[in-house]
Amino acid sequence: MDGMNASTTPSETRGLRVYVAGTTGMVGSAIARKLARAGIEVLKGPEPRVDLRSQSAAFELIEALRPDWLFLAAAKVGGIHANQTYPADFIYENLEIQNNVFKAAHTYNVKKLMFLGSSCIYPRLCDQPIREEYLLTGKLEPTNEPYAIAKIAGLIMARSFNRQYGTDFISVMPTNLYGPGDNFDLENCHVIPALMRKTHEAKLSQAPSVEVWGTGNPRREFLHVDDMADACFFLMQHYQSDEHINIGTGRDISIKDLTLMIKEVVGYAGEIRFQPEMPDGMPRKLLDVSRLNALGWSPSIDLKDGLASTYSWYLENEHRARK
Repeated sequence: MDGMNASTTPSETRGLRVYVAGTTGMVGSAIARKLARAGIEVLKGPEPRVDLRSQSAAFELIEALRPDWLFLAAAKVGGIHANQTYPADFIYENLEIQNNVFKAAHTYNVKKLMFLGSSCIYPRLCDQPIREEYLLTGKLEPTNEPYAIAKIAGLIMARSFNRQYGTDFISVMPTNLYGPGDNFDLENCHVIPALMRKTHEAKLSQAPSVEVWGTGNPRREFLHVDDMADACFFLMQHYQSDEHINIGTGRDISIKDLTLMIKEVVGYAGEIRFQPEMPDGMPRKLLDVSRLNALGWSPSIDLKDGLASTYSWYLENEHRARK
């Protein structure tokens, strides 16, 4: 199946039985919204939340639903602080979820499965932008190594099932995501929600400054989760390969400039103070998205517009976004 493309017409998506694992999260809920806009009803399990860490629960769910398509967006995720605090949980629980869902999908003849990984699978110091073939060419970023290894195992598992059983399992590696439904808990959230919440609370309290981890020098790429969902739907229709594929914008920004952009969106008038004694993570992480662009997909949401809409969502959902 190496390097092959497959196309599904809109008429062929009608009537598809589709399950999204992880609809309580930002990515899964965005995929479900995209499918709904495309006229595809997402299957619901017998319970609002199914613990996919349990093999019996995962098998019972897939056996009952018998989906044609399955998006595996369920995962244990978090920022640098969470990854450093709970490394065993990050590798163990993600491996449990992946192992159970892959095996159940094969057992009950799911026609196509998408595994969602993370750009942290790539070496800490590798050429930029990061091409898919750079996987396993160097050492990983230490601050999220357990999570990255779990995701690497997932994409190799997808490839292995395809080669041994002839399944159609594809893997996508998104860049840093943000948007509606993000986690704003400062103990385990990612950089955009952390900066947005800190700046918002400083604005409310009229604090003179906001402290930000690191030097502000690292560069990161950010993709709105609705663009991510659009790309996932596109690839389920147009991509069939043992090789994973990057999803991103092809553009990056320094953490310092991102912080200033969020400060402007929030309307905070105080000072930003960086903490160079705290970890920066990878110095740069920009994905090469030429494979995806060549298939005919590109993002549509500008970063500043996306930040503004995310802040609006946070203001409307602050009571639950902070949990």
